[in-house]
Amino acid sequence: MFWSQRQRLMYTQVSSGAVIHSLRFKDWTGDRSIESVGTTAGLGPLPFQRWRSFKEAFAPEIVERAVRETPGRIRHIADPCGGSGTTALAAQFLGVKPTTIEVNPYLADLIEAKLTMYQFEELTVTFRAICKEVNDLRPPSGVLFPGTPATFVEPGLNGQFLFSRSVAERIAMYRDAIRQLKSEQIQRLLIVLLGSVLIPVSNVVVSGKGRRYRGSWQSRPVSERMVDELFRQRFLDAIYDLRAYQTRACREFAVLRGDCRELISKIEMVDLAVFSPPYPNSFDYTDVYNLELWALGYLRNSMENTELRKATLRSHVQIHRDMGGRRYSSSALTRTLHELEKVRSSLWNRHIPDMVCAYVSDMGDMMAALSSRLRPGGRVYMVVGDSRYGGVDVPVAKILAQIARHVDLSLLKAESCRSMRASPQQGGKQELPETLLVFSK
Repeated sequence: MFWSQRQRLMYTQVSSGAVIHSLRFKDWTGDRSIESVGTTAGLGPLPFQRWRSFKEAFAPEIVERAVRETPGRIRHIADPCGGSGTTALAAQFLGVKPTTIEVNPYLADLIEAKLTMYQFEELTVTFRAICKEVNDLRPPSGVLFPGTPATFVEPGLNGQFLFSRSVAERIAMYRDAIRQLKSEQIQRLLIVLLGSVLIPVSNVVVSGKGRRYRGSWQSRPVSERMVDELFRQRFLDAIYDLRAYQTRACREFAVLRGDCRELISKIEMVDLAVFSPPYPNSFDYTDVYNLELWALGYLRNSMENTELRKATLRSHVQIHRDMGGRRYSSSALTRTLHELEKVRSSLWNRHIPDMVCAYVSDMGDMMAALSSRLRPGGRVYMVVGDSRYGGVDVPVAKILAQIARHVDLSLLKAESCRSMRASPQQGGKQELPETLLVFSK
C-alpha cells in the first residue's frame, strides 16, 4: 500500500497517540468571530464537519449559547433533525447527553460515527487490513450498485455517467470488504469515510440544492488510485479528529433512525432542543445524498427510495403524497395561502400551496411533540428559513411563532441570522431571511 510522506507522518502521530488531548469546546470550534448564529455557510471547515461537506450545518456556537441561556441544569438535549450532527457533538463537548433523530440512514451513520469512542489501535489495524484485502482482490463483475439508474456507472446513458467503471469497481470492493467487518462501530465509521470520497471521484459536483456535471468532465482523469489515496486521507483526517477530541465532557448519546414526526414522542424528557429543520423550499434533501445512499448500499430499489422520501418532512413536492394534516391557526399562514392561491396556476408546480400548508402542519406537530417532552422552563432553539413562490413570501418564522401558543410554547425572541439567496426564478438576490426562534415551555 502506497503512503505519501505526509500520510506516514500523520499515521505515526495518530497511531502512537502523539496528538493533543483534553481539548475544550472552544478548542474544537476555534476562536472565531461570527456575525450571526445562522448556518456555517462562508465559515471555514471545522474538525468533524470536514468529513463530509454539509452546507446547511449551523454554527455550533448556537448550542453553547442555548445551554448558557436556558435556566436550570442542562442534562439532556434533543435534535429532531440531526443533519451533520452539530448539536449532538457540541452537546458532548458541553457535558450534556444528546439525543438525535435522523431519517437519512447515511447521515444517521455519519452522526453516530462522530459521537462514538474508538480503540484506535484496532481501528488502524482494521483499516490497513481492508486496504490490503482490496488490493489483493480482482474487480467484481456484474451489477455493482443494484437499483441505480443507467447513468450511475460507465457506459451510462447517452454518453453520461457518474462513475467510470474502474472507479465504481474500486468503490464496490471497499464497500463489500467493510460490510463484512464484525465491529459495527468500525464498519459504520469506514463506510461513512468511504462515502466522503464519492463526490470527488465522480463526474458531478453538488451545486446548490442538487448535482450537476463538472465542466469538461469527459477529459478529467480519475482512476482507482485516486479512490485509494482519498480514502486514506479521509481516514487520517477522521482519526486525527477523533483522537484529538476524544476527551469530551460527556460520552453518552442516542441516535434514533427514522421519521422525526413519529420518534420525538419516544425520547426521554429533555431540558433543551436545538435544531434546524428543512426549509419549505420544495426541494427533497434526499437528492443531495443519492450517491452515498445508493453506492454504499443504504438503498437497494426504488421502493426503498420512495419510502425514505415519504419519511421526510413535507417541505418539497418531488413525490406525490398526502398533504393533509392539522391546520394550525395563524393569520400569517392564512394570508400566505390566500396569496399563493391567486398565483397557483402560474407556479412551476401547482401543489406548492398544499406543500406549504402541509409543512406548517408537520412543524406544528413537531413543536407539539417537543413541548410534551420538554421539562418546565426548558427551551427550544430553532433556526428556520423563509421561502418565496411566484413573488409570494412565505414568512416561516412568523407563522411558527404564531402557532407556538397552540402547542404550549411561548416565544421568547426571534432574531435575524442572515439572508439566503432566492432561486433564479425569484431574482436570485440575498433577501430570504433565516431566523433564530427561541421558545420556552
